[in-house]
Amino acid sequence: MSFKTVLAMIANTNPTADLARAIEIATELEAHLSVVIIGLAVPATMGDFPAGTVWLDQRDEDLRLLEGIRKQAESACRTNGLSFDADVLYAEGVFVSEEIHRRALYADVLVIGEGVRRDSVLTRRIVDGGVFEARRPLLLVPKGRKTTLRPRRILLAWNSRTEAAQAAREALEMMTWAEEVHVVLVDPDNSYCVSGGEPGADVAAYLARHGIKVLVEQLASGGRLVEDVLERHALEIDADLVVMGAYGHSRLRERVFGGVTASILEDSKFPVLIAR
Repeated sequence: MSFKTVLAMIANTNPTADLARAIEIATELEAHLSVVIIGLAVPATMGDFPAGTVWLDQRDEDLRLLEGIRKQAESACRTNGLSFDADVLYAEGVFVSEEIHRRALYADVLVIGEGVRRDSVLTRRIVDGGVFEARRPLLLVPKGRKTTLRPRRILLAWNSRTEAAQAAREALEMMTWAEEVHVVLVDPDNSYCVSGGEPGADVAAYLARHGIKVLVEQLASGGRLVEDVLERHALEIDADLVVMGAYGHSRLRERVFGGVTASILEDSKFPVLIAR
């Protein structure tokens, strides 16, 4: 699909760098950039009713800071000649998820950088509203590495599950532009009912019909975490982008015990496009 509307979430941590990366992505795609300056509001406690001055002062301070970032975003977008809109979203957790869901319905891809990803609670709210509820792909932009949605080399993490297939479909147009796509399976299940006659062969054939140059690679974890295997291999092949499905297990299990997607959200050093 063509990415013509980019929804970028910017927090009050590291906003200048994250905004610059979002502008680079939108400029490259010649896309409209919707910027949401986002902050999680601290709910009032029972002892604050009627609302205490400390709680109200904190909200006022937070809103002033977010409003200042919004003005910075508008100025930067105008300077770069972008089609854009910018808004402030300041609410308690569940309302943030609902608002992200509503906005994501009208975007092609969501973008978060290092500033948002430092706040695991905020990241979860964005994933809940954007990836799970609105079913939009989410691009994770790491610090210190160029991020592009016109990549030369893509690593597609594959496990023959619906989430991986959805991620592949979201990235299909990018993969047709790429010089090569590495379909990577870590400790693949060789049973016929899961992977067909040969793990990775079916998805490779599917992608090849779209004119995509595909290499299938089956990797043994050797006891290492799957996310570490993927990241190391992305480095070895000089991948520009990792594409993967979000959450192979139940969301509750991921939250309690961790998982590949949870680790990628927190600590990936590569640009990652996740979808479900």
